[in-house]
Amino acid sequence: MPPTRSAVTKAVRRALASSLAALGLVLAALIGLPQVAQAAGSLPCDIYAAAGTPCVAAHSTVRALFSAYNGPLYQVTRASDGATADIGLLSQGGYANAGAQDTFCGDSTCRITRIYDQTSRHNDLTPGPAGTSGMGADRGADASELAVTAGGHKVYGIWISPGVGYRSSGAASGAAVNGQAEGAYMVASGTHVGSACCFDYGNAESTPADTGNGHMDAVSIATTCYFAPCTGSGPWVEADMENGMFQGNNGSNTANAGNSSTFVTAVLKNNGQTSYALKGGNSQSGSLSTWWNGSLPTRGGYMPMHQEGGIILGTGGDNSNWNMGTFFEGVMVSGYPTDAAENAVQADIVSVGYSGETNVPNGPQGTITGPGGQCVDVAADDTGVDGTAVQLWNCQSYAEDQHWTHNANGSLTTLGRCLDINGNGTANNTQVELWDCNGVGGQKWIQQADGSLLNPQSGRCLDSPSGATANGTRLQIYDCNGSAAQKFAVNGGGPVNGPGSQCLDVAGDDIGVDSTAVQLWNCQSWALDQHWTHNADNSLSTLGRCLDINGNGTADNTQVELWDCNGVGGQKWIQQADGSLLNPQSGRCLDSPSGATANGTRLQIYDCNGSAAQKFALT
Repeated sequence: MPPTRSAVTKAVRRALASSLAALGLVLAALIGLPQVAQAAGSLPCDIYAAAGTPCVAAHSTVRALFSAYNGPLYQVTRASDGATADIGLLSQGGYANAGAQDTFCGDSTCRITRIYDQTSRHNDLTPGPAGTSGMGADRGADASELAVTAGGHKVYGIWISPGVGYRSSGAASGAAVNGQAEGAYMVASGTHVGSACCFDYGNAESTPADTGNGHMDAVSIATTCYFAPCTGSGPWVEADMENGMFQGNNGSNTANAGNSSTFVTAVLKNNGQTSYALKGGNSQSGSLSTWWNGSLPTRGGYMPMHQEGGIILGTGGDNSNWNMGTFFEGVMVSGYPTDAAENAVQADIVSVGYSGETNVPNGPQGTITGPGGQCVDVAADDTGVDGTAVQLWNCQSYAEDQHWTHNANGSLTTLGRCLDINGNGTANNTQVELWDCNGVGGQKWIQQADGSLLNPQSGRCLDSPSGATANGTRLQIYDCNGSAAQKFAVNGGGPVNGPGSQCLDVAGDDIGVDSTAVQLWNCQSWALDQHWTHNADNSLSTLGRCLDINGNGTADNTQVELWDCNGVGGQKWIQQADGSLLNPQSGRCLDSPSGATANGTRLQIYDCNGSAAQKFALT
């Protein structure tokens, strides 16, 4: 390995980045370089208004959709105490302040409980009520399920799972009714999609009930081939006009080839009387494809339309909320938009520079792989009320209730609740369940190097009875025995608690190249580089690399770093009973020099001495 490089702490990097950004803006002003901030009048609702089709609703957790907007984008509610916070913009007409969400929701979970309308009409969206579909009331999306980059900034999308959905209260102000013309678009995921009903955004009934053909006019992206034949397997941009997902024409439209890009711009417009159009495009590059531009369906009830002016997101008009999807931004406009306006909006969307994965939750949460390669799962498909069984099930990358966060206090959380032992019990065969996080001993789980999950209060391990691997196998605790029935790998890792209640951290905010400094930093539940996996070979890894001793050294005061995992002795760490982390090759322990606890303290190895400077507890 090369000699240790000096590492810039996170605080310095952030200050440097801020200074460079400010310098960049000054230089841009002086020499005419483009800036990240959007020019006045260039955002989607500015474009539509200039074309005579003003926005009547504008929703996004990512950015402003008017260049003059400087209000809140969405509201989050914290699970631990029910407190709420509005998440706004970094600057007028700019991008979401995801850091404010991270700070507010740290060490807890948050749900998105309101999506603010950026127009003056206040057509806000909140979790919808139960409808005639037979489904219960909707819940808000997990606020930190999916982080992506837009405008060079970290932002969050709205991860829709079955049971998640939003709706306006009654008929929305300005939304089309009774055959009026309207248009809508949304930026969604082309990789997190399904075929159930319904991942929609747009006009719906004013109450959550199916009131007949033509009473909806919402854009959808799904793998739903409602009217066969269809071309390929989708996903397709479709129009939900109630009682049918229309790919164009009278329902079936083999010219609709679908849009499967990571980010998809889905566009619908309807003159309310005779015709409608569907378009789709890659939100990261290129132009829109027109999948249909012609007559409204002749099936009866659609010509003219009978819209009621409600607004939905993530559900159908009767609150059918079985589908999944991810939403980043969308608007509804009054009138029939021009092709030129839609093309300009697509160009603006591309300029945002959306990037990142949209097919799996990508925060610090990860799956827990159990016996038979099955996943630890919560019964009842992502609903997760108190007392819900925790079980084994086939791993599903899109399943919210199979993605768990291992917190600094040792708890494992999903759906805003904790993996809990029934009755806080300690006896063999006591079953586990989901329950409100309350800090009891039955909610503490420590990943062992042998792959087991130990509950310290009971001294027993998470267990699959008799090693069963079938879907629906209810999990329990049992005497730790090292068997295959107790192998549960927390793939998202967990924090390592160090001196001064600080966390083991990698400098550089989730980048983690070879030789990056490993240090102490304030614990941040959202930080990927603070979640470490304790592997069976006794290595500790994060960001795809291992905690390593510089130069594979063994001497006192040798600093530690991140490096490609290669199995050398300088990458082995064993948790000791006194809370220290021993490196067997050197016979020394992970250590904070002189017991320092400040952010950015570079860590080292030193003679094991049982001091507070060497307390690094794995979760």
